[in-house]
Amino acid sequence: MSNSNEMSMRGALWIVAAGVIAAGLFFLREPLTQFAMALILWLAIDGLTDTLGRRIPFMPRWLALPLALIVVLSIVALIGFVVIDNIAGIIGDVTRYEFRLNQVLSQVHQLIGSPGRSPTVRDLIAQFDPGRLTGEIGEGLQNAASAAIFTLIYLGFIFPAAAVMSKKLDYIFRGKSQRETAREVMARIRVSMERYLWVQTVMSLIITGLTYITLVVIGLENALFWSFLIFFLNYIPTIGSLAAVVLTTAVALVQFPTLGPVVAVFAGVGVWQFVIGNFIQPRMTGDSLNLSAVVVLLALAIWGSIWGIAGAFLAAPMTVMLMIVLAQFPTTRWIAILLSEDGKPTPDAERVSKSDSGSK
Repeated sequence: MSNSNEMSMRGALWIVAAGVIAAGLFFLREPLTQFAMALILWLAIDGLTDTLGRRIPFMPRWLALPLALIVVLSIVALIGFVVIDNIAGIIGDVTRYEFRLNQVLSQVHQLIGSPGRSPTVRDLIAQFDPGRLTGEIGEGLQNAASAAIFTLIYLGFIFPAAAVMSKKLDYIFRGKSQRETAREVMARIRVSMERYLWVQTVMSLIITGLTYITLVVIGLENALFWSFLIFFLNYIPTIGSLAAVVLTTAVALVQFPTLGPVVAVFAGVGVWQFVIGNFIQPRMTGDSLNLSAVVVLLALAIWGSIWGIAGAFLAAPMTVMLMIVLAQFPTTRWIAILLSEDGKPTPDAERVSKSDSGSK
């Protein structure tokens, strides 16, 4: 009888704890997403620093670190500049393609069998208050700039905090075995995250380059913008690839009056996403993203509902971190096993030790 009561109490505590954590993640989503993005950037910079130290002989860390920082932040700034620079041109294209948009709306209206007259672009625009819409866009850009500034501030403070983390572990865990276990957990998380970010970035760059060439050959306007947008979408597992194909196909449907180029865009973008995403990327990813496909979809839904678009981008790495942490405790290891794809929720210990020793 006491065992059943103890299990009931433990289950109730799990439910209460999950509710409190979910509420905290939701109400503190702005600073937490900014900190999470800063942590991801730090992992990318730290991984590139270790790579430069291994690939370039005799390069000290004090030189590799600022070089990696400049490279990563420059790539982020370049992508942001290209996206912002092309938004104005795309908005201007809306009026130029008004006739074609009206044709598409009419075809969709007839396809779904809606009664009455088909709506036009001007009808849809009239339903929105231009002043309110402009204000919301301006507020969104202001929030994005504010989030970027706070992310950089968090990033600046993470570097000195990471440097003294080893000493803090010595104070927190007095026993040698406890300290070694904590260091091993952190090393596993770091190796998994850095490998995941490295593979995702390389694969996204390859897909972006091939997609850009394909769109330029077909003749899709603003091909560079859509390619960079696909670069971001590829960081969202499964859903990002589908969104990339649907988005570019919809844009092609608006631009081209015939179905030939539209089908070419659909096939061209879809082929690169399918081939690289299903044959090349899994071999490079290895066990850095050892999550079940169902878990990935659930993670996207849960993190996306809590943190919005930022949550969709961070869903996979955050879930991997959670899985590795849960695997360290006997009472929660079963959850980590369910989250994993092959029943082994932690990376290979030998590979972690090699990577960790190689970075020192």
